[in-house]
Amino acid sequence: MPAAQNAGRPPQKAEDEISLLDLLIVLAERKRLIFWVTTAFAVLAVVVSLLLPLRYTATVTLLPPQQNSSMSAALASQLGSLGGLAALAGNSLGIKNPNDMYVAMFQSQTVEDAMIKHFGLMKEYHAKYLSDARKKFEHFATVDGSGKDGLIHISVEADSPQRAAELANGYVDQFRDLSQHLAISEAGQRALFFQQQLDQTREKLANAEEALVKTEKKTGLIEVNSQARALIESAASLNAQIAAKEMQIQGMQTYATGQNAQLVQAEQELDSLRAQLDKLGGAGDLAGGGILVPKGQVPTASLEYVRALRDVKYYDTIFNLLAQQYELAKLDQAKEGALIQVVDPAIPPDRKSSPKRALIVIVATFVGFLFGIFWALFQAGLERLKEDPEASSKLAVLRQALSLRVRHVA
Repeated sequence: MPAAQNAGRPPQKAEDEISLLDLLIVLAERKRLIFWVTTAFAVLAVVVSLLLPLRYTATVTLLPPQQNSSMSAALASQLGSLGGLAALAGNSLGIKNPNDMYVAMFQSQTVEDAMIKHFGLMKEYHAKYLSDARKKFEHFATVDGSGKDGLIHISVEADSPQRAAELANGYVDQFRDLSQHLAISEAGQRALFFQQQLDQTREKLANAEEALVKTEKKTGLIEVNSQARALIESAASLNAQIAAKEMQIQGMQTYATGQNAQLVQAEQELDSLRAQLDKLGGAGDLAGGGILVPKGQVPTASLEYVRALRDVKYYDTIFNLLAQQYELAKLDQAKEGALIQVVDPAIPPDRKSSPKRALIVIVATFVGFLFGIFWALFQAGLERLKEDPEASSKLAVLRQALSLRVRHVA
């Protein structure tokens, strides 16, 4: 039995070799068909590549903001060898690459819609709806911030070199318009927080001053004794410092952990201020607290005036403290530099980016060559079926069925 099997192997190998030779013979006999199909694909690719419109790509390179604020430096010094400042910034925001946030902002709907409206891209893209124009713009614009150089590269494709450069530079301008209304950096967040508190305190101070004027007119008092005034000013100043310190801690807690050195120091200073206020005899946490003057030192008739004066001193002191914090935050924000700095502005490209005619012709020629081989083998298969009586009859039945099907559909 094994001998019979071994005896049957050489014919099988011979059949395989003959099949391969038959395949090569079929291709050789139809080499003209393969040549003309390949040539047709190549010529068609040349014509199509010549008809395709020229496209140009302009690129602008940006330097994202560097985290140089005092708070970032303090956090980095605490970590020491555990990681650099860049890693700290990324981890605090929950992202691996700090550039990802700016890339997402560039690709936001607000910036893209501003680009479409400013440059009239709906008409240029022949789009009926804003969403369609946005999709086409996303197809022609690329924002990449994943490079090892730490820079952001923006590429915009257009039908002329000048238009491509104009769109790329305009993309940066539209982003800057958006970023002016956002507090992105840590210093910007602090500045925004203290600005809001300043606005509220300014309004309260104005109301307190108006109340003091009304009280003076009502009571006829314009001054109190020096001891009472000193106690009022001291207690009001301490109360205002406590309120300002609480606001400062509240603002720091938005970007700092409970173990942060500056946050811990601020909390200790708050405890110290509260202890001083307790020694002075003042009660209450805001301007509406109890009388900040020992009982009996202020005449009953001037009590209303003392309270109004206390409110003015309180809000005036807290306003000055908040103004100082706001100015410090603005200085830190100025040290960070511009939100987005242009390293290389976009210039009109001197070469087209598409279509890549040579690549189109090469790929089409290769595809045509493969299609020519397939067509030659298909023809050879049909001819072999026609030579086989059984297969030929089945093929005739198939043709008849297909013809009847077409007539029935018609």
